[in-house]
Amino acid sequence: MKNTERVSYIRGLAEGLELDADKKEVKVLNAIIDLLDDIAFSMSEMEGSLNDMADQVDAIDEDLGSLEDDFYDEDEEDGDEDSDDEEDSGCYYEVTCPNCNETVCLSEDLVEKGQMECPNCGEMLEFDLDEAEEDDCCDPECNCHHAPEK
Repeated sequence: MKNTERVSYIRGLAEGLELDADKKEVKVLNAIIDLLDDIAFSMSEMEGSLNDMADQVDAIDEDLGSLEDDFYDEDEEDGDEDSDDEEDSGCYYEVTCPNCNETVCLSEDLVEKGQMECPNCGEMLEFDLDEAEEDDCCDPECNCHHAPEK
């Protein structure tokens, strides 16, 4: 039974008592029943709005899921950041933007161009691999494609 129906039932019970409407106690009882009726109606409207909003959020979630499927690699969705297959990920070098401190993963094509715009803040990033030292490599498992020192 909905709240509005329950208030109507209570109103019917009160009217069935055939109380004297001029008495103070009856006036208070009727005012409480009117207030309950208003509250039940407001709650009913809010439930309807909440259901509409939930439907909209579900639609947004579905749209976002479609966008994620279109724009993100499956490895990223699985949380497979430690992939051993560097060729598939397209990430050869990592650069940290000096403006926003965001780490950007670079493909070999971007490295060859020598510059790119930071996807986070738009700052122009320039890099020259000729200046990089070969002995900067930390260990064989790092993703920098430099040969470790022997």
